[in-house]
Amino acid sequence: MKKDVLINIKGVQSADGNSDTTELFTQGVFYKRGQNYYVTYEESETTGFEGCRMTLKVEGPDKVSMIRHGTSRSNLTIERGNRNIGFYNTIQGELLIGVSATAVDVDISDDGGKLYFKYSLDINSSLVSENEVYVDIRENPNS
Repeated sequence: MKKDVLINIKGVQSADGNSDTTELFTQGVFYKRGQNYYVTYEESETTGFEGCRMTLKVEGPDKVSMIRHGTSRSNLTIERGNRNIGFYNTIQGELLIGVSATAVDVDISDDGGKLYFKYSLDINSSLVSENEVYVDIRENPNS
């Protein structure tokens, strides 16, 4: 099973009392390998990560990984109830980041679905930001 899909991603990031919302509508590929679902799409200049491919890996009802490949790399695992260490590649080098999820809601099937996750990022246990991500995956009727 491999499907062309339409993806709507809304992200809300809060830091230092300020909140920023971004929304992305894009096309991508949705597939299942083993028990895991995957959504991949090409990043663009709009996201600030042109030349990168983002993969969302859904590993069950409580765990989603965001994996970016290309000119800028990152790997963050959002797992409800756990603090994971991820990495984020910057111009200055690789940065280790703590990822603590307070919510992960997965409503996904072979036809697509919705993801929601809420998590905080920290560096050396100092809070960097609170984040919420909403993802809607639908089969592309034009493919």
